[in-house]
Amino acid sequence: MRLKQIRESNNFTHYLVGEKLGIARATYSQWETERDLIPIKRLVDFCQLFDVSVDYCLGFTDIPNYENNRKKINIEKSKERLKKIRKMHKHTQSYIANKFSIDRSLISKYEKGTNIISTTFLNEYIKLYHISGDYLLGKIDEEIEIKEKVNS
Repeated sequence: MRLKQIRESNNFTHYLVGEKLGIARATYSQWETERDLIPIKRLVDFCQLFDVSVDYCLGFTDIPNYENNRKKINIEKSKERLKKIRKMHKHTQSYIANKFSIDRSLISKYEKGTNIISTTFLNEYIKLYHISGDYLLGKIDEEIEIKEKVNS
C-alpha cells in the first residue's frame, strides 16, 4: 500500500495521522509497515483525509482520485455490485470462498450488506475481477477497469 508515500507527501507524521484518524500512532505505524491490516473503514477514512481513492492507496492506479468520489462507503451499492460482478462472471459464492480461502457464509454476508467487506477481500476481488475498489465500495458510479497493480 501507499500509506507512507501519501503521508510523507503531505508532510504528516505518524502521530498526526493517528490523531486525525482517532487511533494510536503505533496502530497507524503497524498499518503503514503492513505488520497489521488496515480495516476497510479506516482505509476509507485515510483516503478521505488525504483526498485520494482506495484504488490509489492499494496501488491499483497512479491517478490519485476520481471525479465525483464520495467520501463514505455505500453499503447498499456495495452489496449489489459484489453480487452483480460475481454473477456476471457466472461464479458461485462457493467459488469465491474457495478462491479466497474463506467461508462461503462470509461472502453471503458481504452480498447481503450485513458485513462490510474486509480490506483483504477487497484487494483480492479487485485482482480477480479487474474492477475498481472505489466502485465496489459504492464511492464512485463508473465501472473502472483495473488491469493490475502499478509500481508504487
